[in-house]
Amino acid sequence: MQLPRPERHLFLILLNNLMIKITFLGTSGATPSPERGMPSVAIHAKELFLFDCGEGTQRQMMKYKVGYGSVKAIFISHLHMDHFLGIYGLLETLHLNSPSPKPIKIFAPRGFENLLINRHKFVDVISIKEGVLYENDQFEVHAFRVDHGCDAYGFILKEKSKRKFDEKKAHSLGLKGRMFREIQEKGYVTIDKKKIKLDEVSRLEEGKKIVYSGDTRVCESLAQAAKDSEVLINEATFSSELENEAKERFHCTALGIAKLASKSKVKKLVLTHISPRYKDGSILLKEASEIYKNVVLAEDGMVLDL
Repeated sequence: MQLPRPERHLFLILLNNLMIKITFLGTSGATPSPERGMPSVAIHAKELFLFDCGEGTQRQMMKYKVGYGSVKAIFISHLHMDHFLGIYGLLETLHLNSPSPKPIKIFAPRGFENLLINRHKFVDVISIKEGVLYENDQFEVHAFRVDHGCDAYGFILKEKSKRKFDEKKAHSLGLKGRMFREIQEKGYVTIDKKKIKLDEVSRLEEGKKIVYSGDTRVCESLAQAAKDSEVLINEATFSSELENEAKERFHCTALGIAKLASKSKVKKLVLTHISPRYKDGSILLKEASEIYKNVVLAEDGMVLDL
């Protein structure tokens, strides 16, 4: 059934607010393997964002049909080369393929601006500070510090709070057609000389929160950022058998991050940054699953739709 135009427009606005697509481009840690590429996660949340950009990311984007020409911003968690080497190839490809590539913002720890050999005009490099880094009308990206023995950050992609209508009540009070747009813009509408306020027929609903850790040990800042998140995308470089090595190298174990996910009431935990020493990663998944049930092991090309 075809909806009337104003109500169809409202329906599409509400639908678009919910469309978040996460594509895992590279899920290995430190070095690639035949099965896993270097760290990078693409998230489409109205605009296309990359979180880390390891070597070969542009090829992974081609392979998994993520439009590299549409990248709006790249967020680099820290300046270890496995997390940013892919930027050079990606920027050169964009430069060669178009006389006027779309502007890209690169958010990275201080000093990254000195590592760009060719500084293209379409690239804007911004040093990361804690707090809000980027926003559009539907989403914000926040940065928070993590514990990786260097200037390192995790990121929160936060959907802004959205208005949800009580359709039954709204219709019972006489709202229809363009009135839905009017009440959102003005905060009220007048029907039969009676003022109907927006809060009477709707409520603000908290938006989804996705957290990407970068590389880190388990730490309080990560636990706070992950609290009540829809998805926590976190490194699981080591199994618990190598807990001491994980601490020395400022990394997580699968068991450790599962405990944090449980404590922080995360809805879904995704393990990534898998050390090539673990051929298929099943030992890490098993270890985490004993503590926290809603956990998945990321694979290159895996997609989550929220």
